[in-house]
Amino acid sequence: MALRAKAKERIDKAPPHSFLIDAFNRRHTYLRLSLTEKCNLRCRYCMPAEGVPVSPSDALLTSEELLRVARLFVREGVTKIRLTGGEPTLRKDLVEIVRGLGQLRAEGLLQLGITTNGLALQRSIDELVDLGLTHYNFSLDTLNPYSFELMTRRPAAGLDKVLNSIARVASFSQTVVKINVVVMRGFNDQEDLKDILNWAKDLPIIVRFIEYMPFDGNKWSRNALVPYRTLLERIEQWFGPAQRLCDGPNDTTKHYKIAGARGSFGFITSMSEHFCGSCNRLRITADGNVKNCLFDGEGELSLKAALRSPASHDDHLKEIIGRAVGRKHARHGGVGSLEDLAKNINRPMVRIGG
Repeated sequence: MALRAKAKERIDKAPPHSFLIDAFNRRHTYLRLSLTEKCNLRCRYCMPAEGVPVSPSDALLTSEELLRVARLFVREGVTKIRLTGGEPTLRKDLVEIVRGLGQLRAEGLLQLGITTNGLALQRSIDELVDLGLTHYNFSLDTLNPYSFELMTRRPAAGLDKVLNSIARVASFSQTVVKINVVVMRGFNDQEDLKDILNWAKDLPIIVRFIEYMPFDGNKWSRNALVPYRTLLERIEQWFGPAQRLCDGPNDTTKHYKIAGARGSFGFITSMSEHFCGSCNRLRITADGNVKNCLFDGEGELSLKAALRSPASHDDHLKEIIGRAVGRKHARHGGVGSLEDLAKNINRPMVRIGG
C-alpha cells in the first residue's frame, strides 16, 4: 500500500510540462513494451497468412535498452507495464527482462503483465510468476479446434498448449488472468463465443471480446465487424440478463457479469464506442519507436539512435518522448471514419505490440 500511495502522489503532483502529459491533459501511466515482431501464429486479424517482413535482430532494442527506457518511464510516473509482441515468449531473454522490470517495483511500478498466445509459456510460468509477472492476457479466440486452425492458420494441436498454460497461470493466487477474444463475423461470432463463456464461468478469469480493428495486411472490412451491442444481446439470449459492473477510470473494457459465474466478461469497443478520452497508454515498439496511439502510423518517433549514441542522456530521451506525446491526437490517431482507418498507413498489428 505504501508503494501505491507513493506512486499516486507522484502522478498527482506531476508538473504541467511533464513529457507524459499530452495536449488533452491525458496522463500516461501505462507503458506497453513490445519485445519482438515474431509470432508463432498467423492470426487473421494480426497479419497476412504469409507473415510480414520483420526487423533484423540488431535493429531491436536490447534487454539493457528496454530496461533503461522502462526505468525512465517509471521514475516519471508510469505505474503499469505490459510486455507484448509479436509473441513475447519467443524472446530468449524474457526471464532476464522480467527480472529487471520486477526490480522497478521499488521505484513505483505497481503492475507487471504480459500479453501472450500461451503456446510457449509453459516452460517458464513458475519462474515468471516468482519474479513478479502477475497479470496475464491470453489471446484465445475459440475453443473449437477447427475454428482455432481457421483463425490462427496453425495446427489445432496448439490449442491444448494454450489451455494448459491458462490453467497453470490461473492456479496461482497472485495472478490475474484475462482472455482476449477478437470477434470476426463468420469465423467465431456464434457458438465459439458461447463455448468460451460456458468454459470460463467456473474460472476466476475475465473474458474480453474485442471488436475487429483495421491494421496493415489484415483485410479489415466493416462487414466482419461485430459491434459489442450485438454481442451483448446475443449473450443475454444465451445466459439471461447480464449485470453491468463498474469500470476503472482508464479501463478499455465495459465489464459485465453472468449470474453464478466466478469471473466476468466485457467488451473492448474500439470501433463502435471509442474510449480515447481516457487513454493513458503509450507503446514502445520492438524496434525502438514511441507509438502514441495504436492507430497513428505517422506519429512514431525513434528512441534507438538516442539510446545508442555515445553521448546518450535521459534528458534527450525525455525530449523525444515528449514530442511523440505532444503529437497525440484526440482520438484514433486523427483519422475519421472506420473506412478511413482501414485505409490509413500503419504497421501490421504484429509489429506494433498490441
